[in-house]
Amino acid sequence: MRKPIIAGNWKMNKNAAECRELVKELLPKVKDAKCDVVICVPFTDIALAAELTKGSNVKVGAQNIAWADSGAFTGEISAAMLKEAGAEYVIIGHSERRAYFGETDKSVNARLVQAIKCGFKPIVCVGETLDEREGGKTETVCKTQVVGAFDGIDAGAAKDVVIAYEPVWAIGTGKTATDEQANETIGYIRSVVEELYGKTVADAIRIQYGGSMNAKNAAGLMAQPEIDGGLIGGASLKAEDFSIVVAAAK
Repeated sequence: MRKPIIAGNWKMNKNAAECRELVKELLPKVKDAKCDVVICVPFTDIALAAELTKGSNVKVGAQNIAWADSGAFTGEISAAMLKEAGAEYVIIGHSERRAYFGETDKSVNARLVQAIKCGFKPIVCVGETLDEREGGKTETVCKTQVVGAFDGIDAGAAKDVVIAYEPVWAIGTGKTATDEQANETIGYIRSVVEELYGKTVADAIRIQYGGSMNAKNAAGLMAQPEIDGGLIGGASLKAEDFSIVVAAAK
């Protein structure tokens, strides 16, 4: 049995005071969760969030990681910096990074290799745009992104990576894939992992749904056999909503 994982992606939201307020409200609401619970906060909130969640069942993640140990990479943040701040997880290749900041399959792979090397638990995002879905390219896009991301990574490391399937057309739009659409595509992604690494790894790897999962639709999505959790955007910014999503993951 794969243990579900619900990860909140705060994106570019919440200053320190707001972080403190949200985490303090969230902790008692999710203390009995039957899934792994992660909050991926802005870089400036990581140390505070790590301090506030110490001793709890909530883990802290970052929203990006540099592929280099250090150097002239303005605006990037290194694994050592993230580790010192208290991050355990890291999101890699989010569609917003791909769309707005030039992230490619090659750079996603470089960041993933670095995250694994430095002992982080990576959440790697893949997914198609609306044009690609309507053009019948969903499977081609997802396969290309998965194969590219995992290039050169061995089976032992691959099985511990979390994949987040996030249809780009469903992020921040209020649109959501139907439960069946999400399950079907995640099942396909699992078949790609099986092609790369075999059935044992494919059965072990956790694949989340990341397209506007929220308090209203989480139960239906989480009831699907292939869906192992969610990468939650807007709903992770409210303790009550996020806790409802967490409760749906059993």
